[in-house]
Parts: sequence; structure tokens; C-alpha cells
Amino acid sequence: MRTNLQVPFAEKDQAKRLGARWDAARKLWYVENAADLSPFTRWLPITQIAQMTASAGAAALKSPPARNLQTTGITVVGSAFVEHPRVCDCLPWNVCDKCGATALHR
Repeated sequence: MRTNLQVPFAEKDQAKRLGARWDAARKLWYVENAADLSPFTRWLPITQIAQMTASAGAAALKSPPARNLQTTGITVVGSAFVEHPRVCDCLPWNVCDKCGATALHR
């Protein structure tokens, strides 16, 4: 069975050493007929990790890699997250005198 991977360009050599192959037509890395996907966990799509966890049990994979959450566009927010109202119209990374009191850092 073919398993597609989400390998960043900077990590392509590492994936290749582990046995991943490049599909030039689809422009992605993959492994075929791998009995154990644990060396490739960090590059698996998030949906495949969920399927593996459900079929193998939670002990097989404790938590999905953070990188896969970021590449799929899923926003992870903790239960203690509180969104504060905007005080001014400046950009979030610019802190003006008006919003300086509510900024996390200056």
C-alpha cells in the first residue's frame, strides 16, 4: 500500500535515507508497502495519523506531530485561551502607545 508523506524540502535527504521515494509526477514523497510507518510519523498527513491511532490504539502514537497540524491549517487553541478585544487599529505585531498596556511584550 502506498503512503504519501508531507516532507519539507530541508528534510528530503533524511526521508530518503529512511526509504522514502520521490514521485516526480505528483511532486511528493511516499513509501510503499511499509510494515512499520513509525520512522515516517513526523511526515504523515494528520488524517492518516488519526486512522493509525484508531486502528492501533492510543499507545501506538501518543500525539500527532506539531508540524503536521501547522501544514494542514488547523488552529490548535488550548482550553484556557481567551481572545482579548482590539484596543486600536495598529497591526498585531506593532505595539503603539494606545495598546501598549495590553500587549504581551514590548
